[in-house]
Amino acid sequence: MNIHEYQGKQIFQRYGVPTPKGIPAFTVPEAAAAAKQLISDTGNEVVVVKAQIHAGGRGKAGGVKVVKGAAAAEEAAKALLGATLVTPQTGPKGKVVQRLYVEQGLAIEREIYMAMLVDREVRRVLFMASTEGGVEIEKVAEETPEKILKVWIDPATGLMPYQARKIGFALGLSGKTLNQFSAMAGKLYEMFVAEDCSMVEVNPFCVLKDGSAVALDAKVNFDENASFRHKEWEDLRDASEENAVETAAKQAGLSYVALDGNIGCLVNGAGLAMSTMDIIKHFGGEPANFLDVGGGATKEQVTEAFTIITKDPSVRGIFVNIFGGIMKCDVIAAGVIAATKAVGLKVPLVVRLEGTNVELGRKMLEESGLAITPANDMKDGAQKIVALAGKG
Repeated sequence: MNIHEYQGKQIFQRYGVPTPKGIPAFTVPEAAAAAKQLISDTGNEVVVVKAQIHAGGRGKAGGVKVVKGAAAAEEAAKALLGATLVTPQTGPKGKVVQRLYVEQGLAIEREIYMAMLVDREVRRVLFMASTEGGVEIEKVAEETPEKILKVWIDPATGLMPYQARKIGFALGLSGKTLNQFSAMAGKLYEMFVAEDCSMVEVNPFCVLKDGSAVALDAKVNFDENASFRHKEWEDLRDASEENAVETAAKQAGLSYVALDGNIGCLVNGAGLAMSTMDIIKHFGGEPANFLDVGGGATKEQVTEAFTIITKDPSVRGIFVNIFGGIMKCDVIAAGVIAATKAVGLKVPLVVRLEGTNVELGRKMLEESGLAITPANDMKDGAQKIVALAGKG
């Protein structure tokens, strides 16, 4: 789950991580009032008006405007609110700006990149930092990976002070700045664990001309597997930034991720879902989604899953690939039949059933009178749906 920059900074502040003074704004008058307040509080006419969307690269896309005076901040807010920002992380459609964050201007000396994420291979939190702050870190990782410093944190000890200092020295920090960097790293790790984060990124972490340091940006992602421990996350969620279809699937208890292909997939089990997408690509097709109905889905959930797939206008064919264990094939067949009749399916449908109650499930599909192409196995099904979707 992603949250906005200003929400991330509010969490930073609870853990003692220094950030610039800032005020969120949802309208132009609110942005103007926020700028006046910050100028009055800091005595500095320079403020920064920042678009709040769930995507990086806002600065290069024109979503971050440094201005002088409240009137200029008001004009910047007018230009940003309602505008569509297209960044490398939004895709070509971009995202509409519906929130702003007005922040005090700072005298920046240098910018540093720092982040924490879960390294699943070693089952530890990975702390990273680089002198190349404020730029596209993906490009740095690809072209000059030696500039990214990495420390894996032992969960039994947490981030040790010597580890933070070691990275700080490597970044060329010293004195007050080094101490602040080390303290900030420790506080971020404390926050990362306590808040069940999957990723925390500060790009840039800024050293100011007076030697002090602040987190100038905040990108925070939560691990939704821990959502049962954090009822407060619902207050942070911005549904307008999320994929509506993925949200509907989640509400129905389904695991769904939209992709860019044209073959809809309905599968039970994450492993089988991944294999299904692989074999579709192997035979020249492109999956339109990852959809796992799980091992204990009801007829209603299967119907909802099927309906979600058919709402995607790019889908030119659907492959239902089920290996029944706890999940019974007749339940899948009943859901497929009900959904097909309900939505008036207009694209080819290939169904492969195997496992518990498979004969009953196949019989139900055969007697449904619907245009369903049966498949003998996964390979057969993948070949058939790729061929049929290609004709659509």
